[in-house]
Amino acid sequence: MLLHVPIGPYSRGFKTIPSTPLVWVSGQINAEISDNLIEGTIAEQTTACLKNLVVVLIAGGSSLEKVFKVTIFLADMSYFAEMNAEYAKWFVWEGKMFARSSIAVKQLPKGAR
Repeated sequence: MLLHVPIGPYSRGFKTIPSTPLVWVSGQINAEISDNLIEGTIAEQTTACLKNLVVVLIAGGSSLEKVFKVTIFLADMSYFAEMNAEYAKWFVWEGKMFARSSIAVKQLPKGAR
């Protein structure tokens, strides 16, 4: 899976020290390589974002199991429960949950929700 072009002058992922699995990731929205947003339910859009995240992590030599903090931006907090249910399928291992912030913002790039 390839990622869509970043909306601004930033990288999807940046590895600070080549010999470590530490990868800084930013700007994952529910878009395909064609730059079209993946429509559907909030759960489906969350899945698309997380799949994009996995691509960046793998390219940087890391994985979801090594993520220690996630910040989620939602266009409306009414999406929280559906996003949260899908997120939990990806980020809970052996009863452990990782640090996370979920924030509602006025608008997201390209109309993402």
